[in-house]
Amino acid sequence: MPHLTGNRITLREYRMEDLSSIRQWVNDPEIVDTLSDIFTYPQTLHNTESFLRMMVEGQTQSKGFVISDKETLDYIGQIDLHKLNWLNRSALLGIVIGRKDLLGQGYGREAIHLLKSFVFETLNLNRLELEVYDFNERAKRCYLSCGFKEEGRLRQKVYKNGKYVDVIIMSILADEYQS
Repeated sequence: MPHLTGNRITLREYRMEDLSSIRQWVNDPEIVDTLSDIFTYPQTLHNTESFLRMMVEGQTQSKGFVISDKETLDYIGQIDLHKLNWLNRSALLGIVIGRKDLLGQGYGREAIHLLKSFVFETLNLNRLELEVYDFNERAKRCYLSCGFKEEGRLRQKVYKNGKYVDVIIMSILADEYQS
């Protein structure tokens, strides 16, 4: 898989050396609280190693990149494409910035812009979608600034922190990306 390079980051392949960086955030409630409910239970070292091995070896339907520092290629986070559908030319975006000291500094926005270019110009997909919890204001602002539009809401779909929360569906289409 090619590296995609921006101003401050490079989207690169997963490496087994990323294990310790992933382990630093994978059970951190401040980070995983806004992620998929697969993080409801603690992630064991075996879980993390299995995920990483699948990504390194290409043993999964998901495809993705590590978000890394442009100069050092050190791990910052990851951005993945799930549910790739070649017939309908669509994919589901998943992203995490795994370093708390780098949250809110635009690394996610830059990674999304690089990935959008790859998705629409290289893979020739027509639709990139994502899901975000209604309470995740920082992520919603980021996605809107990256051109995603809210297109639906799954009311009280997820139980988080003692209450039911909505899941917002957002997407961007190829023709919106090009304009």
